[in-house]
Amino acid sequence: MPSRDEILEQVREVMVDALGVDDDEVVEDASLTSDLGAESIDFLDIVFRLEKAFDIKIPRDELFPENLTAESRYVQEGKLTDEGLSALKEKMPYANTSEFEKDPKIAAIADLFTVGMIVNYLEGKLA
Repeated sequence: MPSRDEILEQVREVMVDALGVDDDEVVEDASLTSDLGAESIDFLDIVFRLEKAFDIKIPRDELFPENLTAESRYVQEGKLTDEGLSALKEKMPYANTSEFEKDPKIAAIADLFTVGMIVNYLEGKLA
């Protein structure tokens, strides 16, 4: 199994190729959308490139879960409910949600998708 640093280096290469960013921008706390400029179509490309780079299969919605906010019981007044937070943690156990939990605005969910989150996911997947 590759080390965390080796995984990060592969992820860095994927992000540089997929998003056209400089490799020094691809740090663990970089948000894919806010910091690296990823758009929804880029997420498909990133998954494809990660599958190829690590020779794994990433099931749909496993790395980047969709439609969590579509369930009304999970959302109230533009924020995730406690039940919604639980569902988010269940679907994304590899994401660091500690800051998000303080103010769980729906608009901030995209910021959970970081380079570090992908590295955490891959560490678990490759273990």
